Amino acid sequence: QVQLVESGGGLVQPGGSLRLSCAASTNIFSMYDMGWYRQTPGKQRELVARVTSGSRTIYADFVKGRFTISRDNAKNTVYLQMNSLKPEDTAVYYCNIWGTDRWGQGTQVTVSA
Repeated sequence: QVQLVESGGGLVQPGGSLRLSCAASTNIFSMYDMGWYRQTPGKQRELVARVTSGSRTIYADFVKGRFTISRDNAKNTVYLQMNSLKPEDTAVYYCNIWGTDRWGQGTQVTVSA
């Protein structure tokens, strides 16, 4: 089974930046659309961004202009560059193989002064 491992979360001040990484254990990574989601306690998991197999990107309105999703097929890795972070971006961030129930373990992002 494909495993997804996220990394790069942490504590950052408002206005700061973080880059999340998600490494996939598959040799056909390039064929998958990939998504980043986030979840806070008591709320449903929500889509943050998606990158297609052809590297087209789609963003939730609340991160447009601040976050960038990208992929490196040679490294089987998808990234989420997060800039101008706000306290409301605090959540556990998960990566996902689009349209499947393949999820990583999540990485905590906390934006606080």
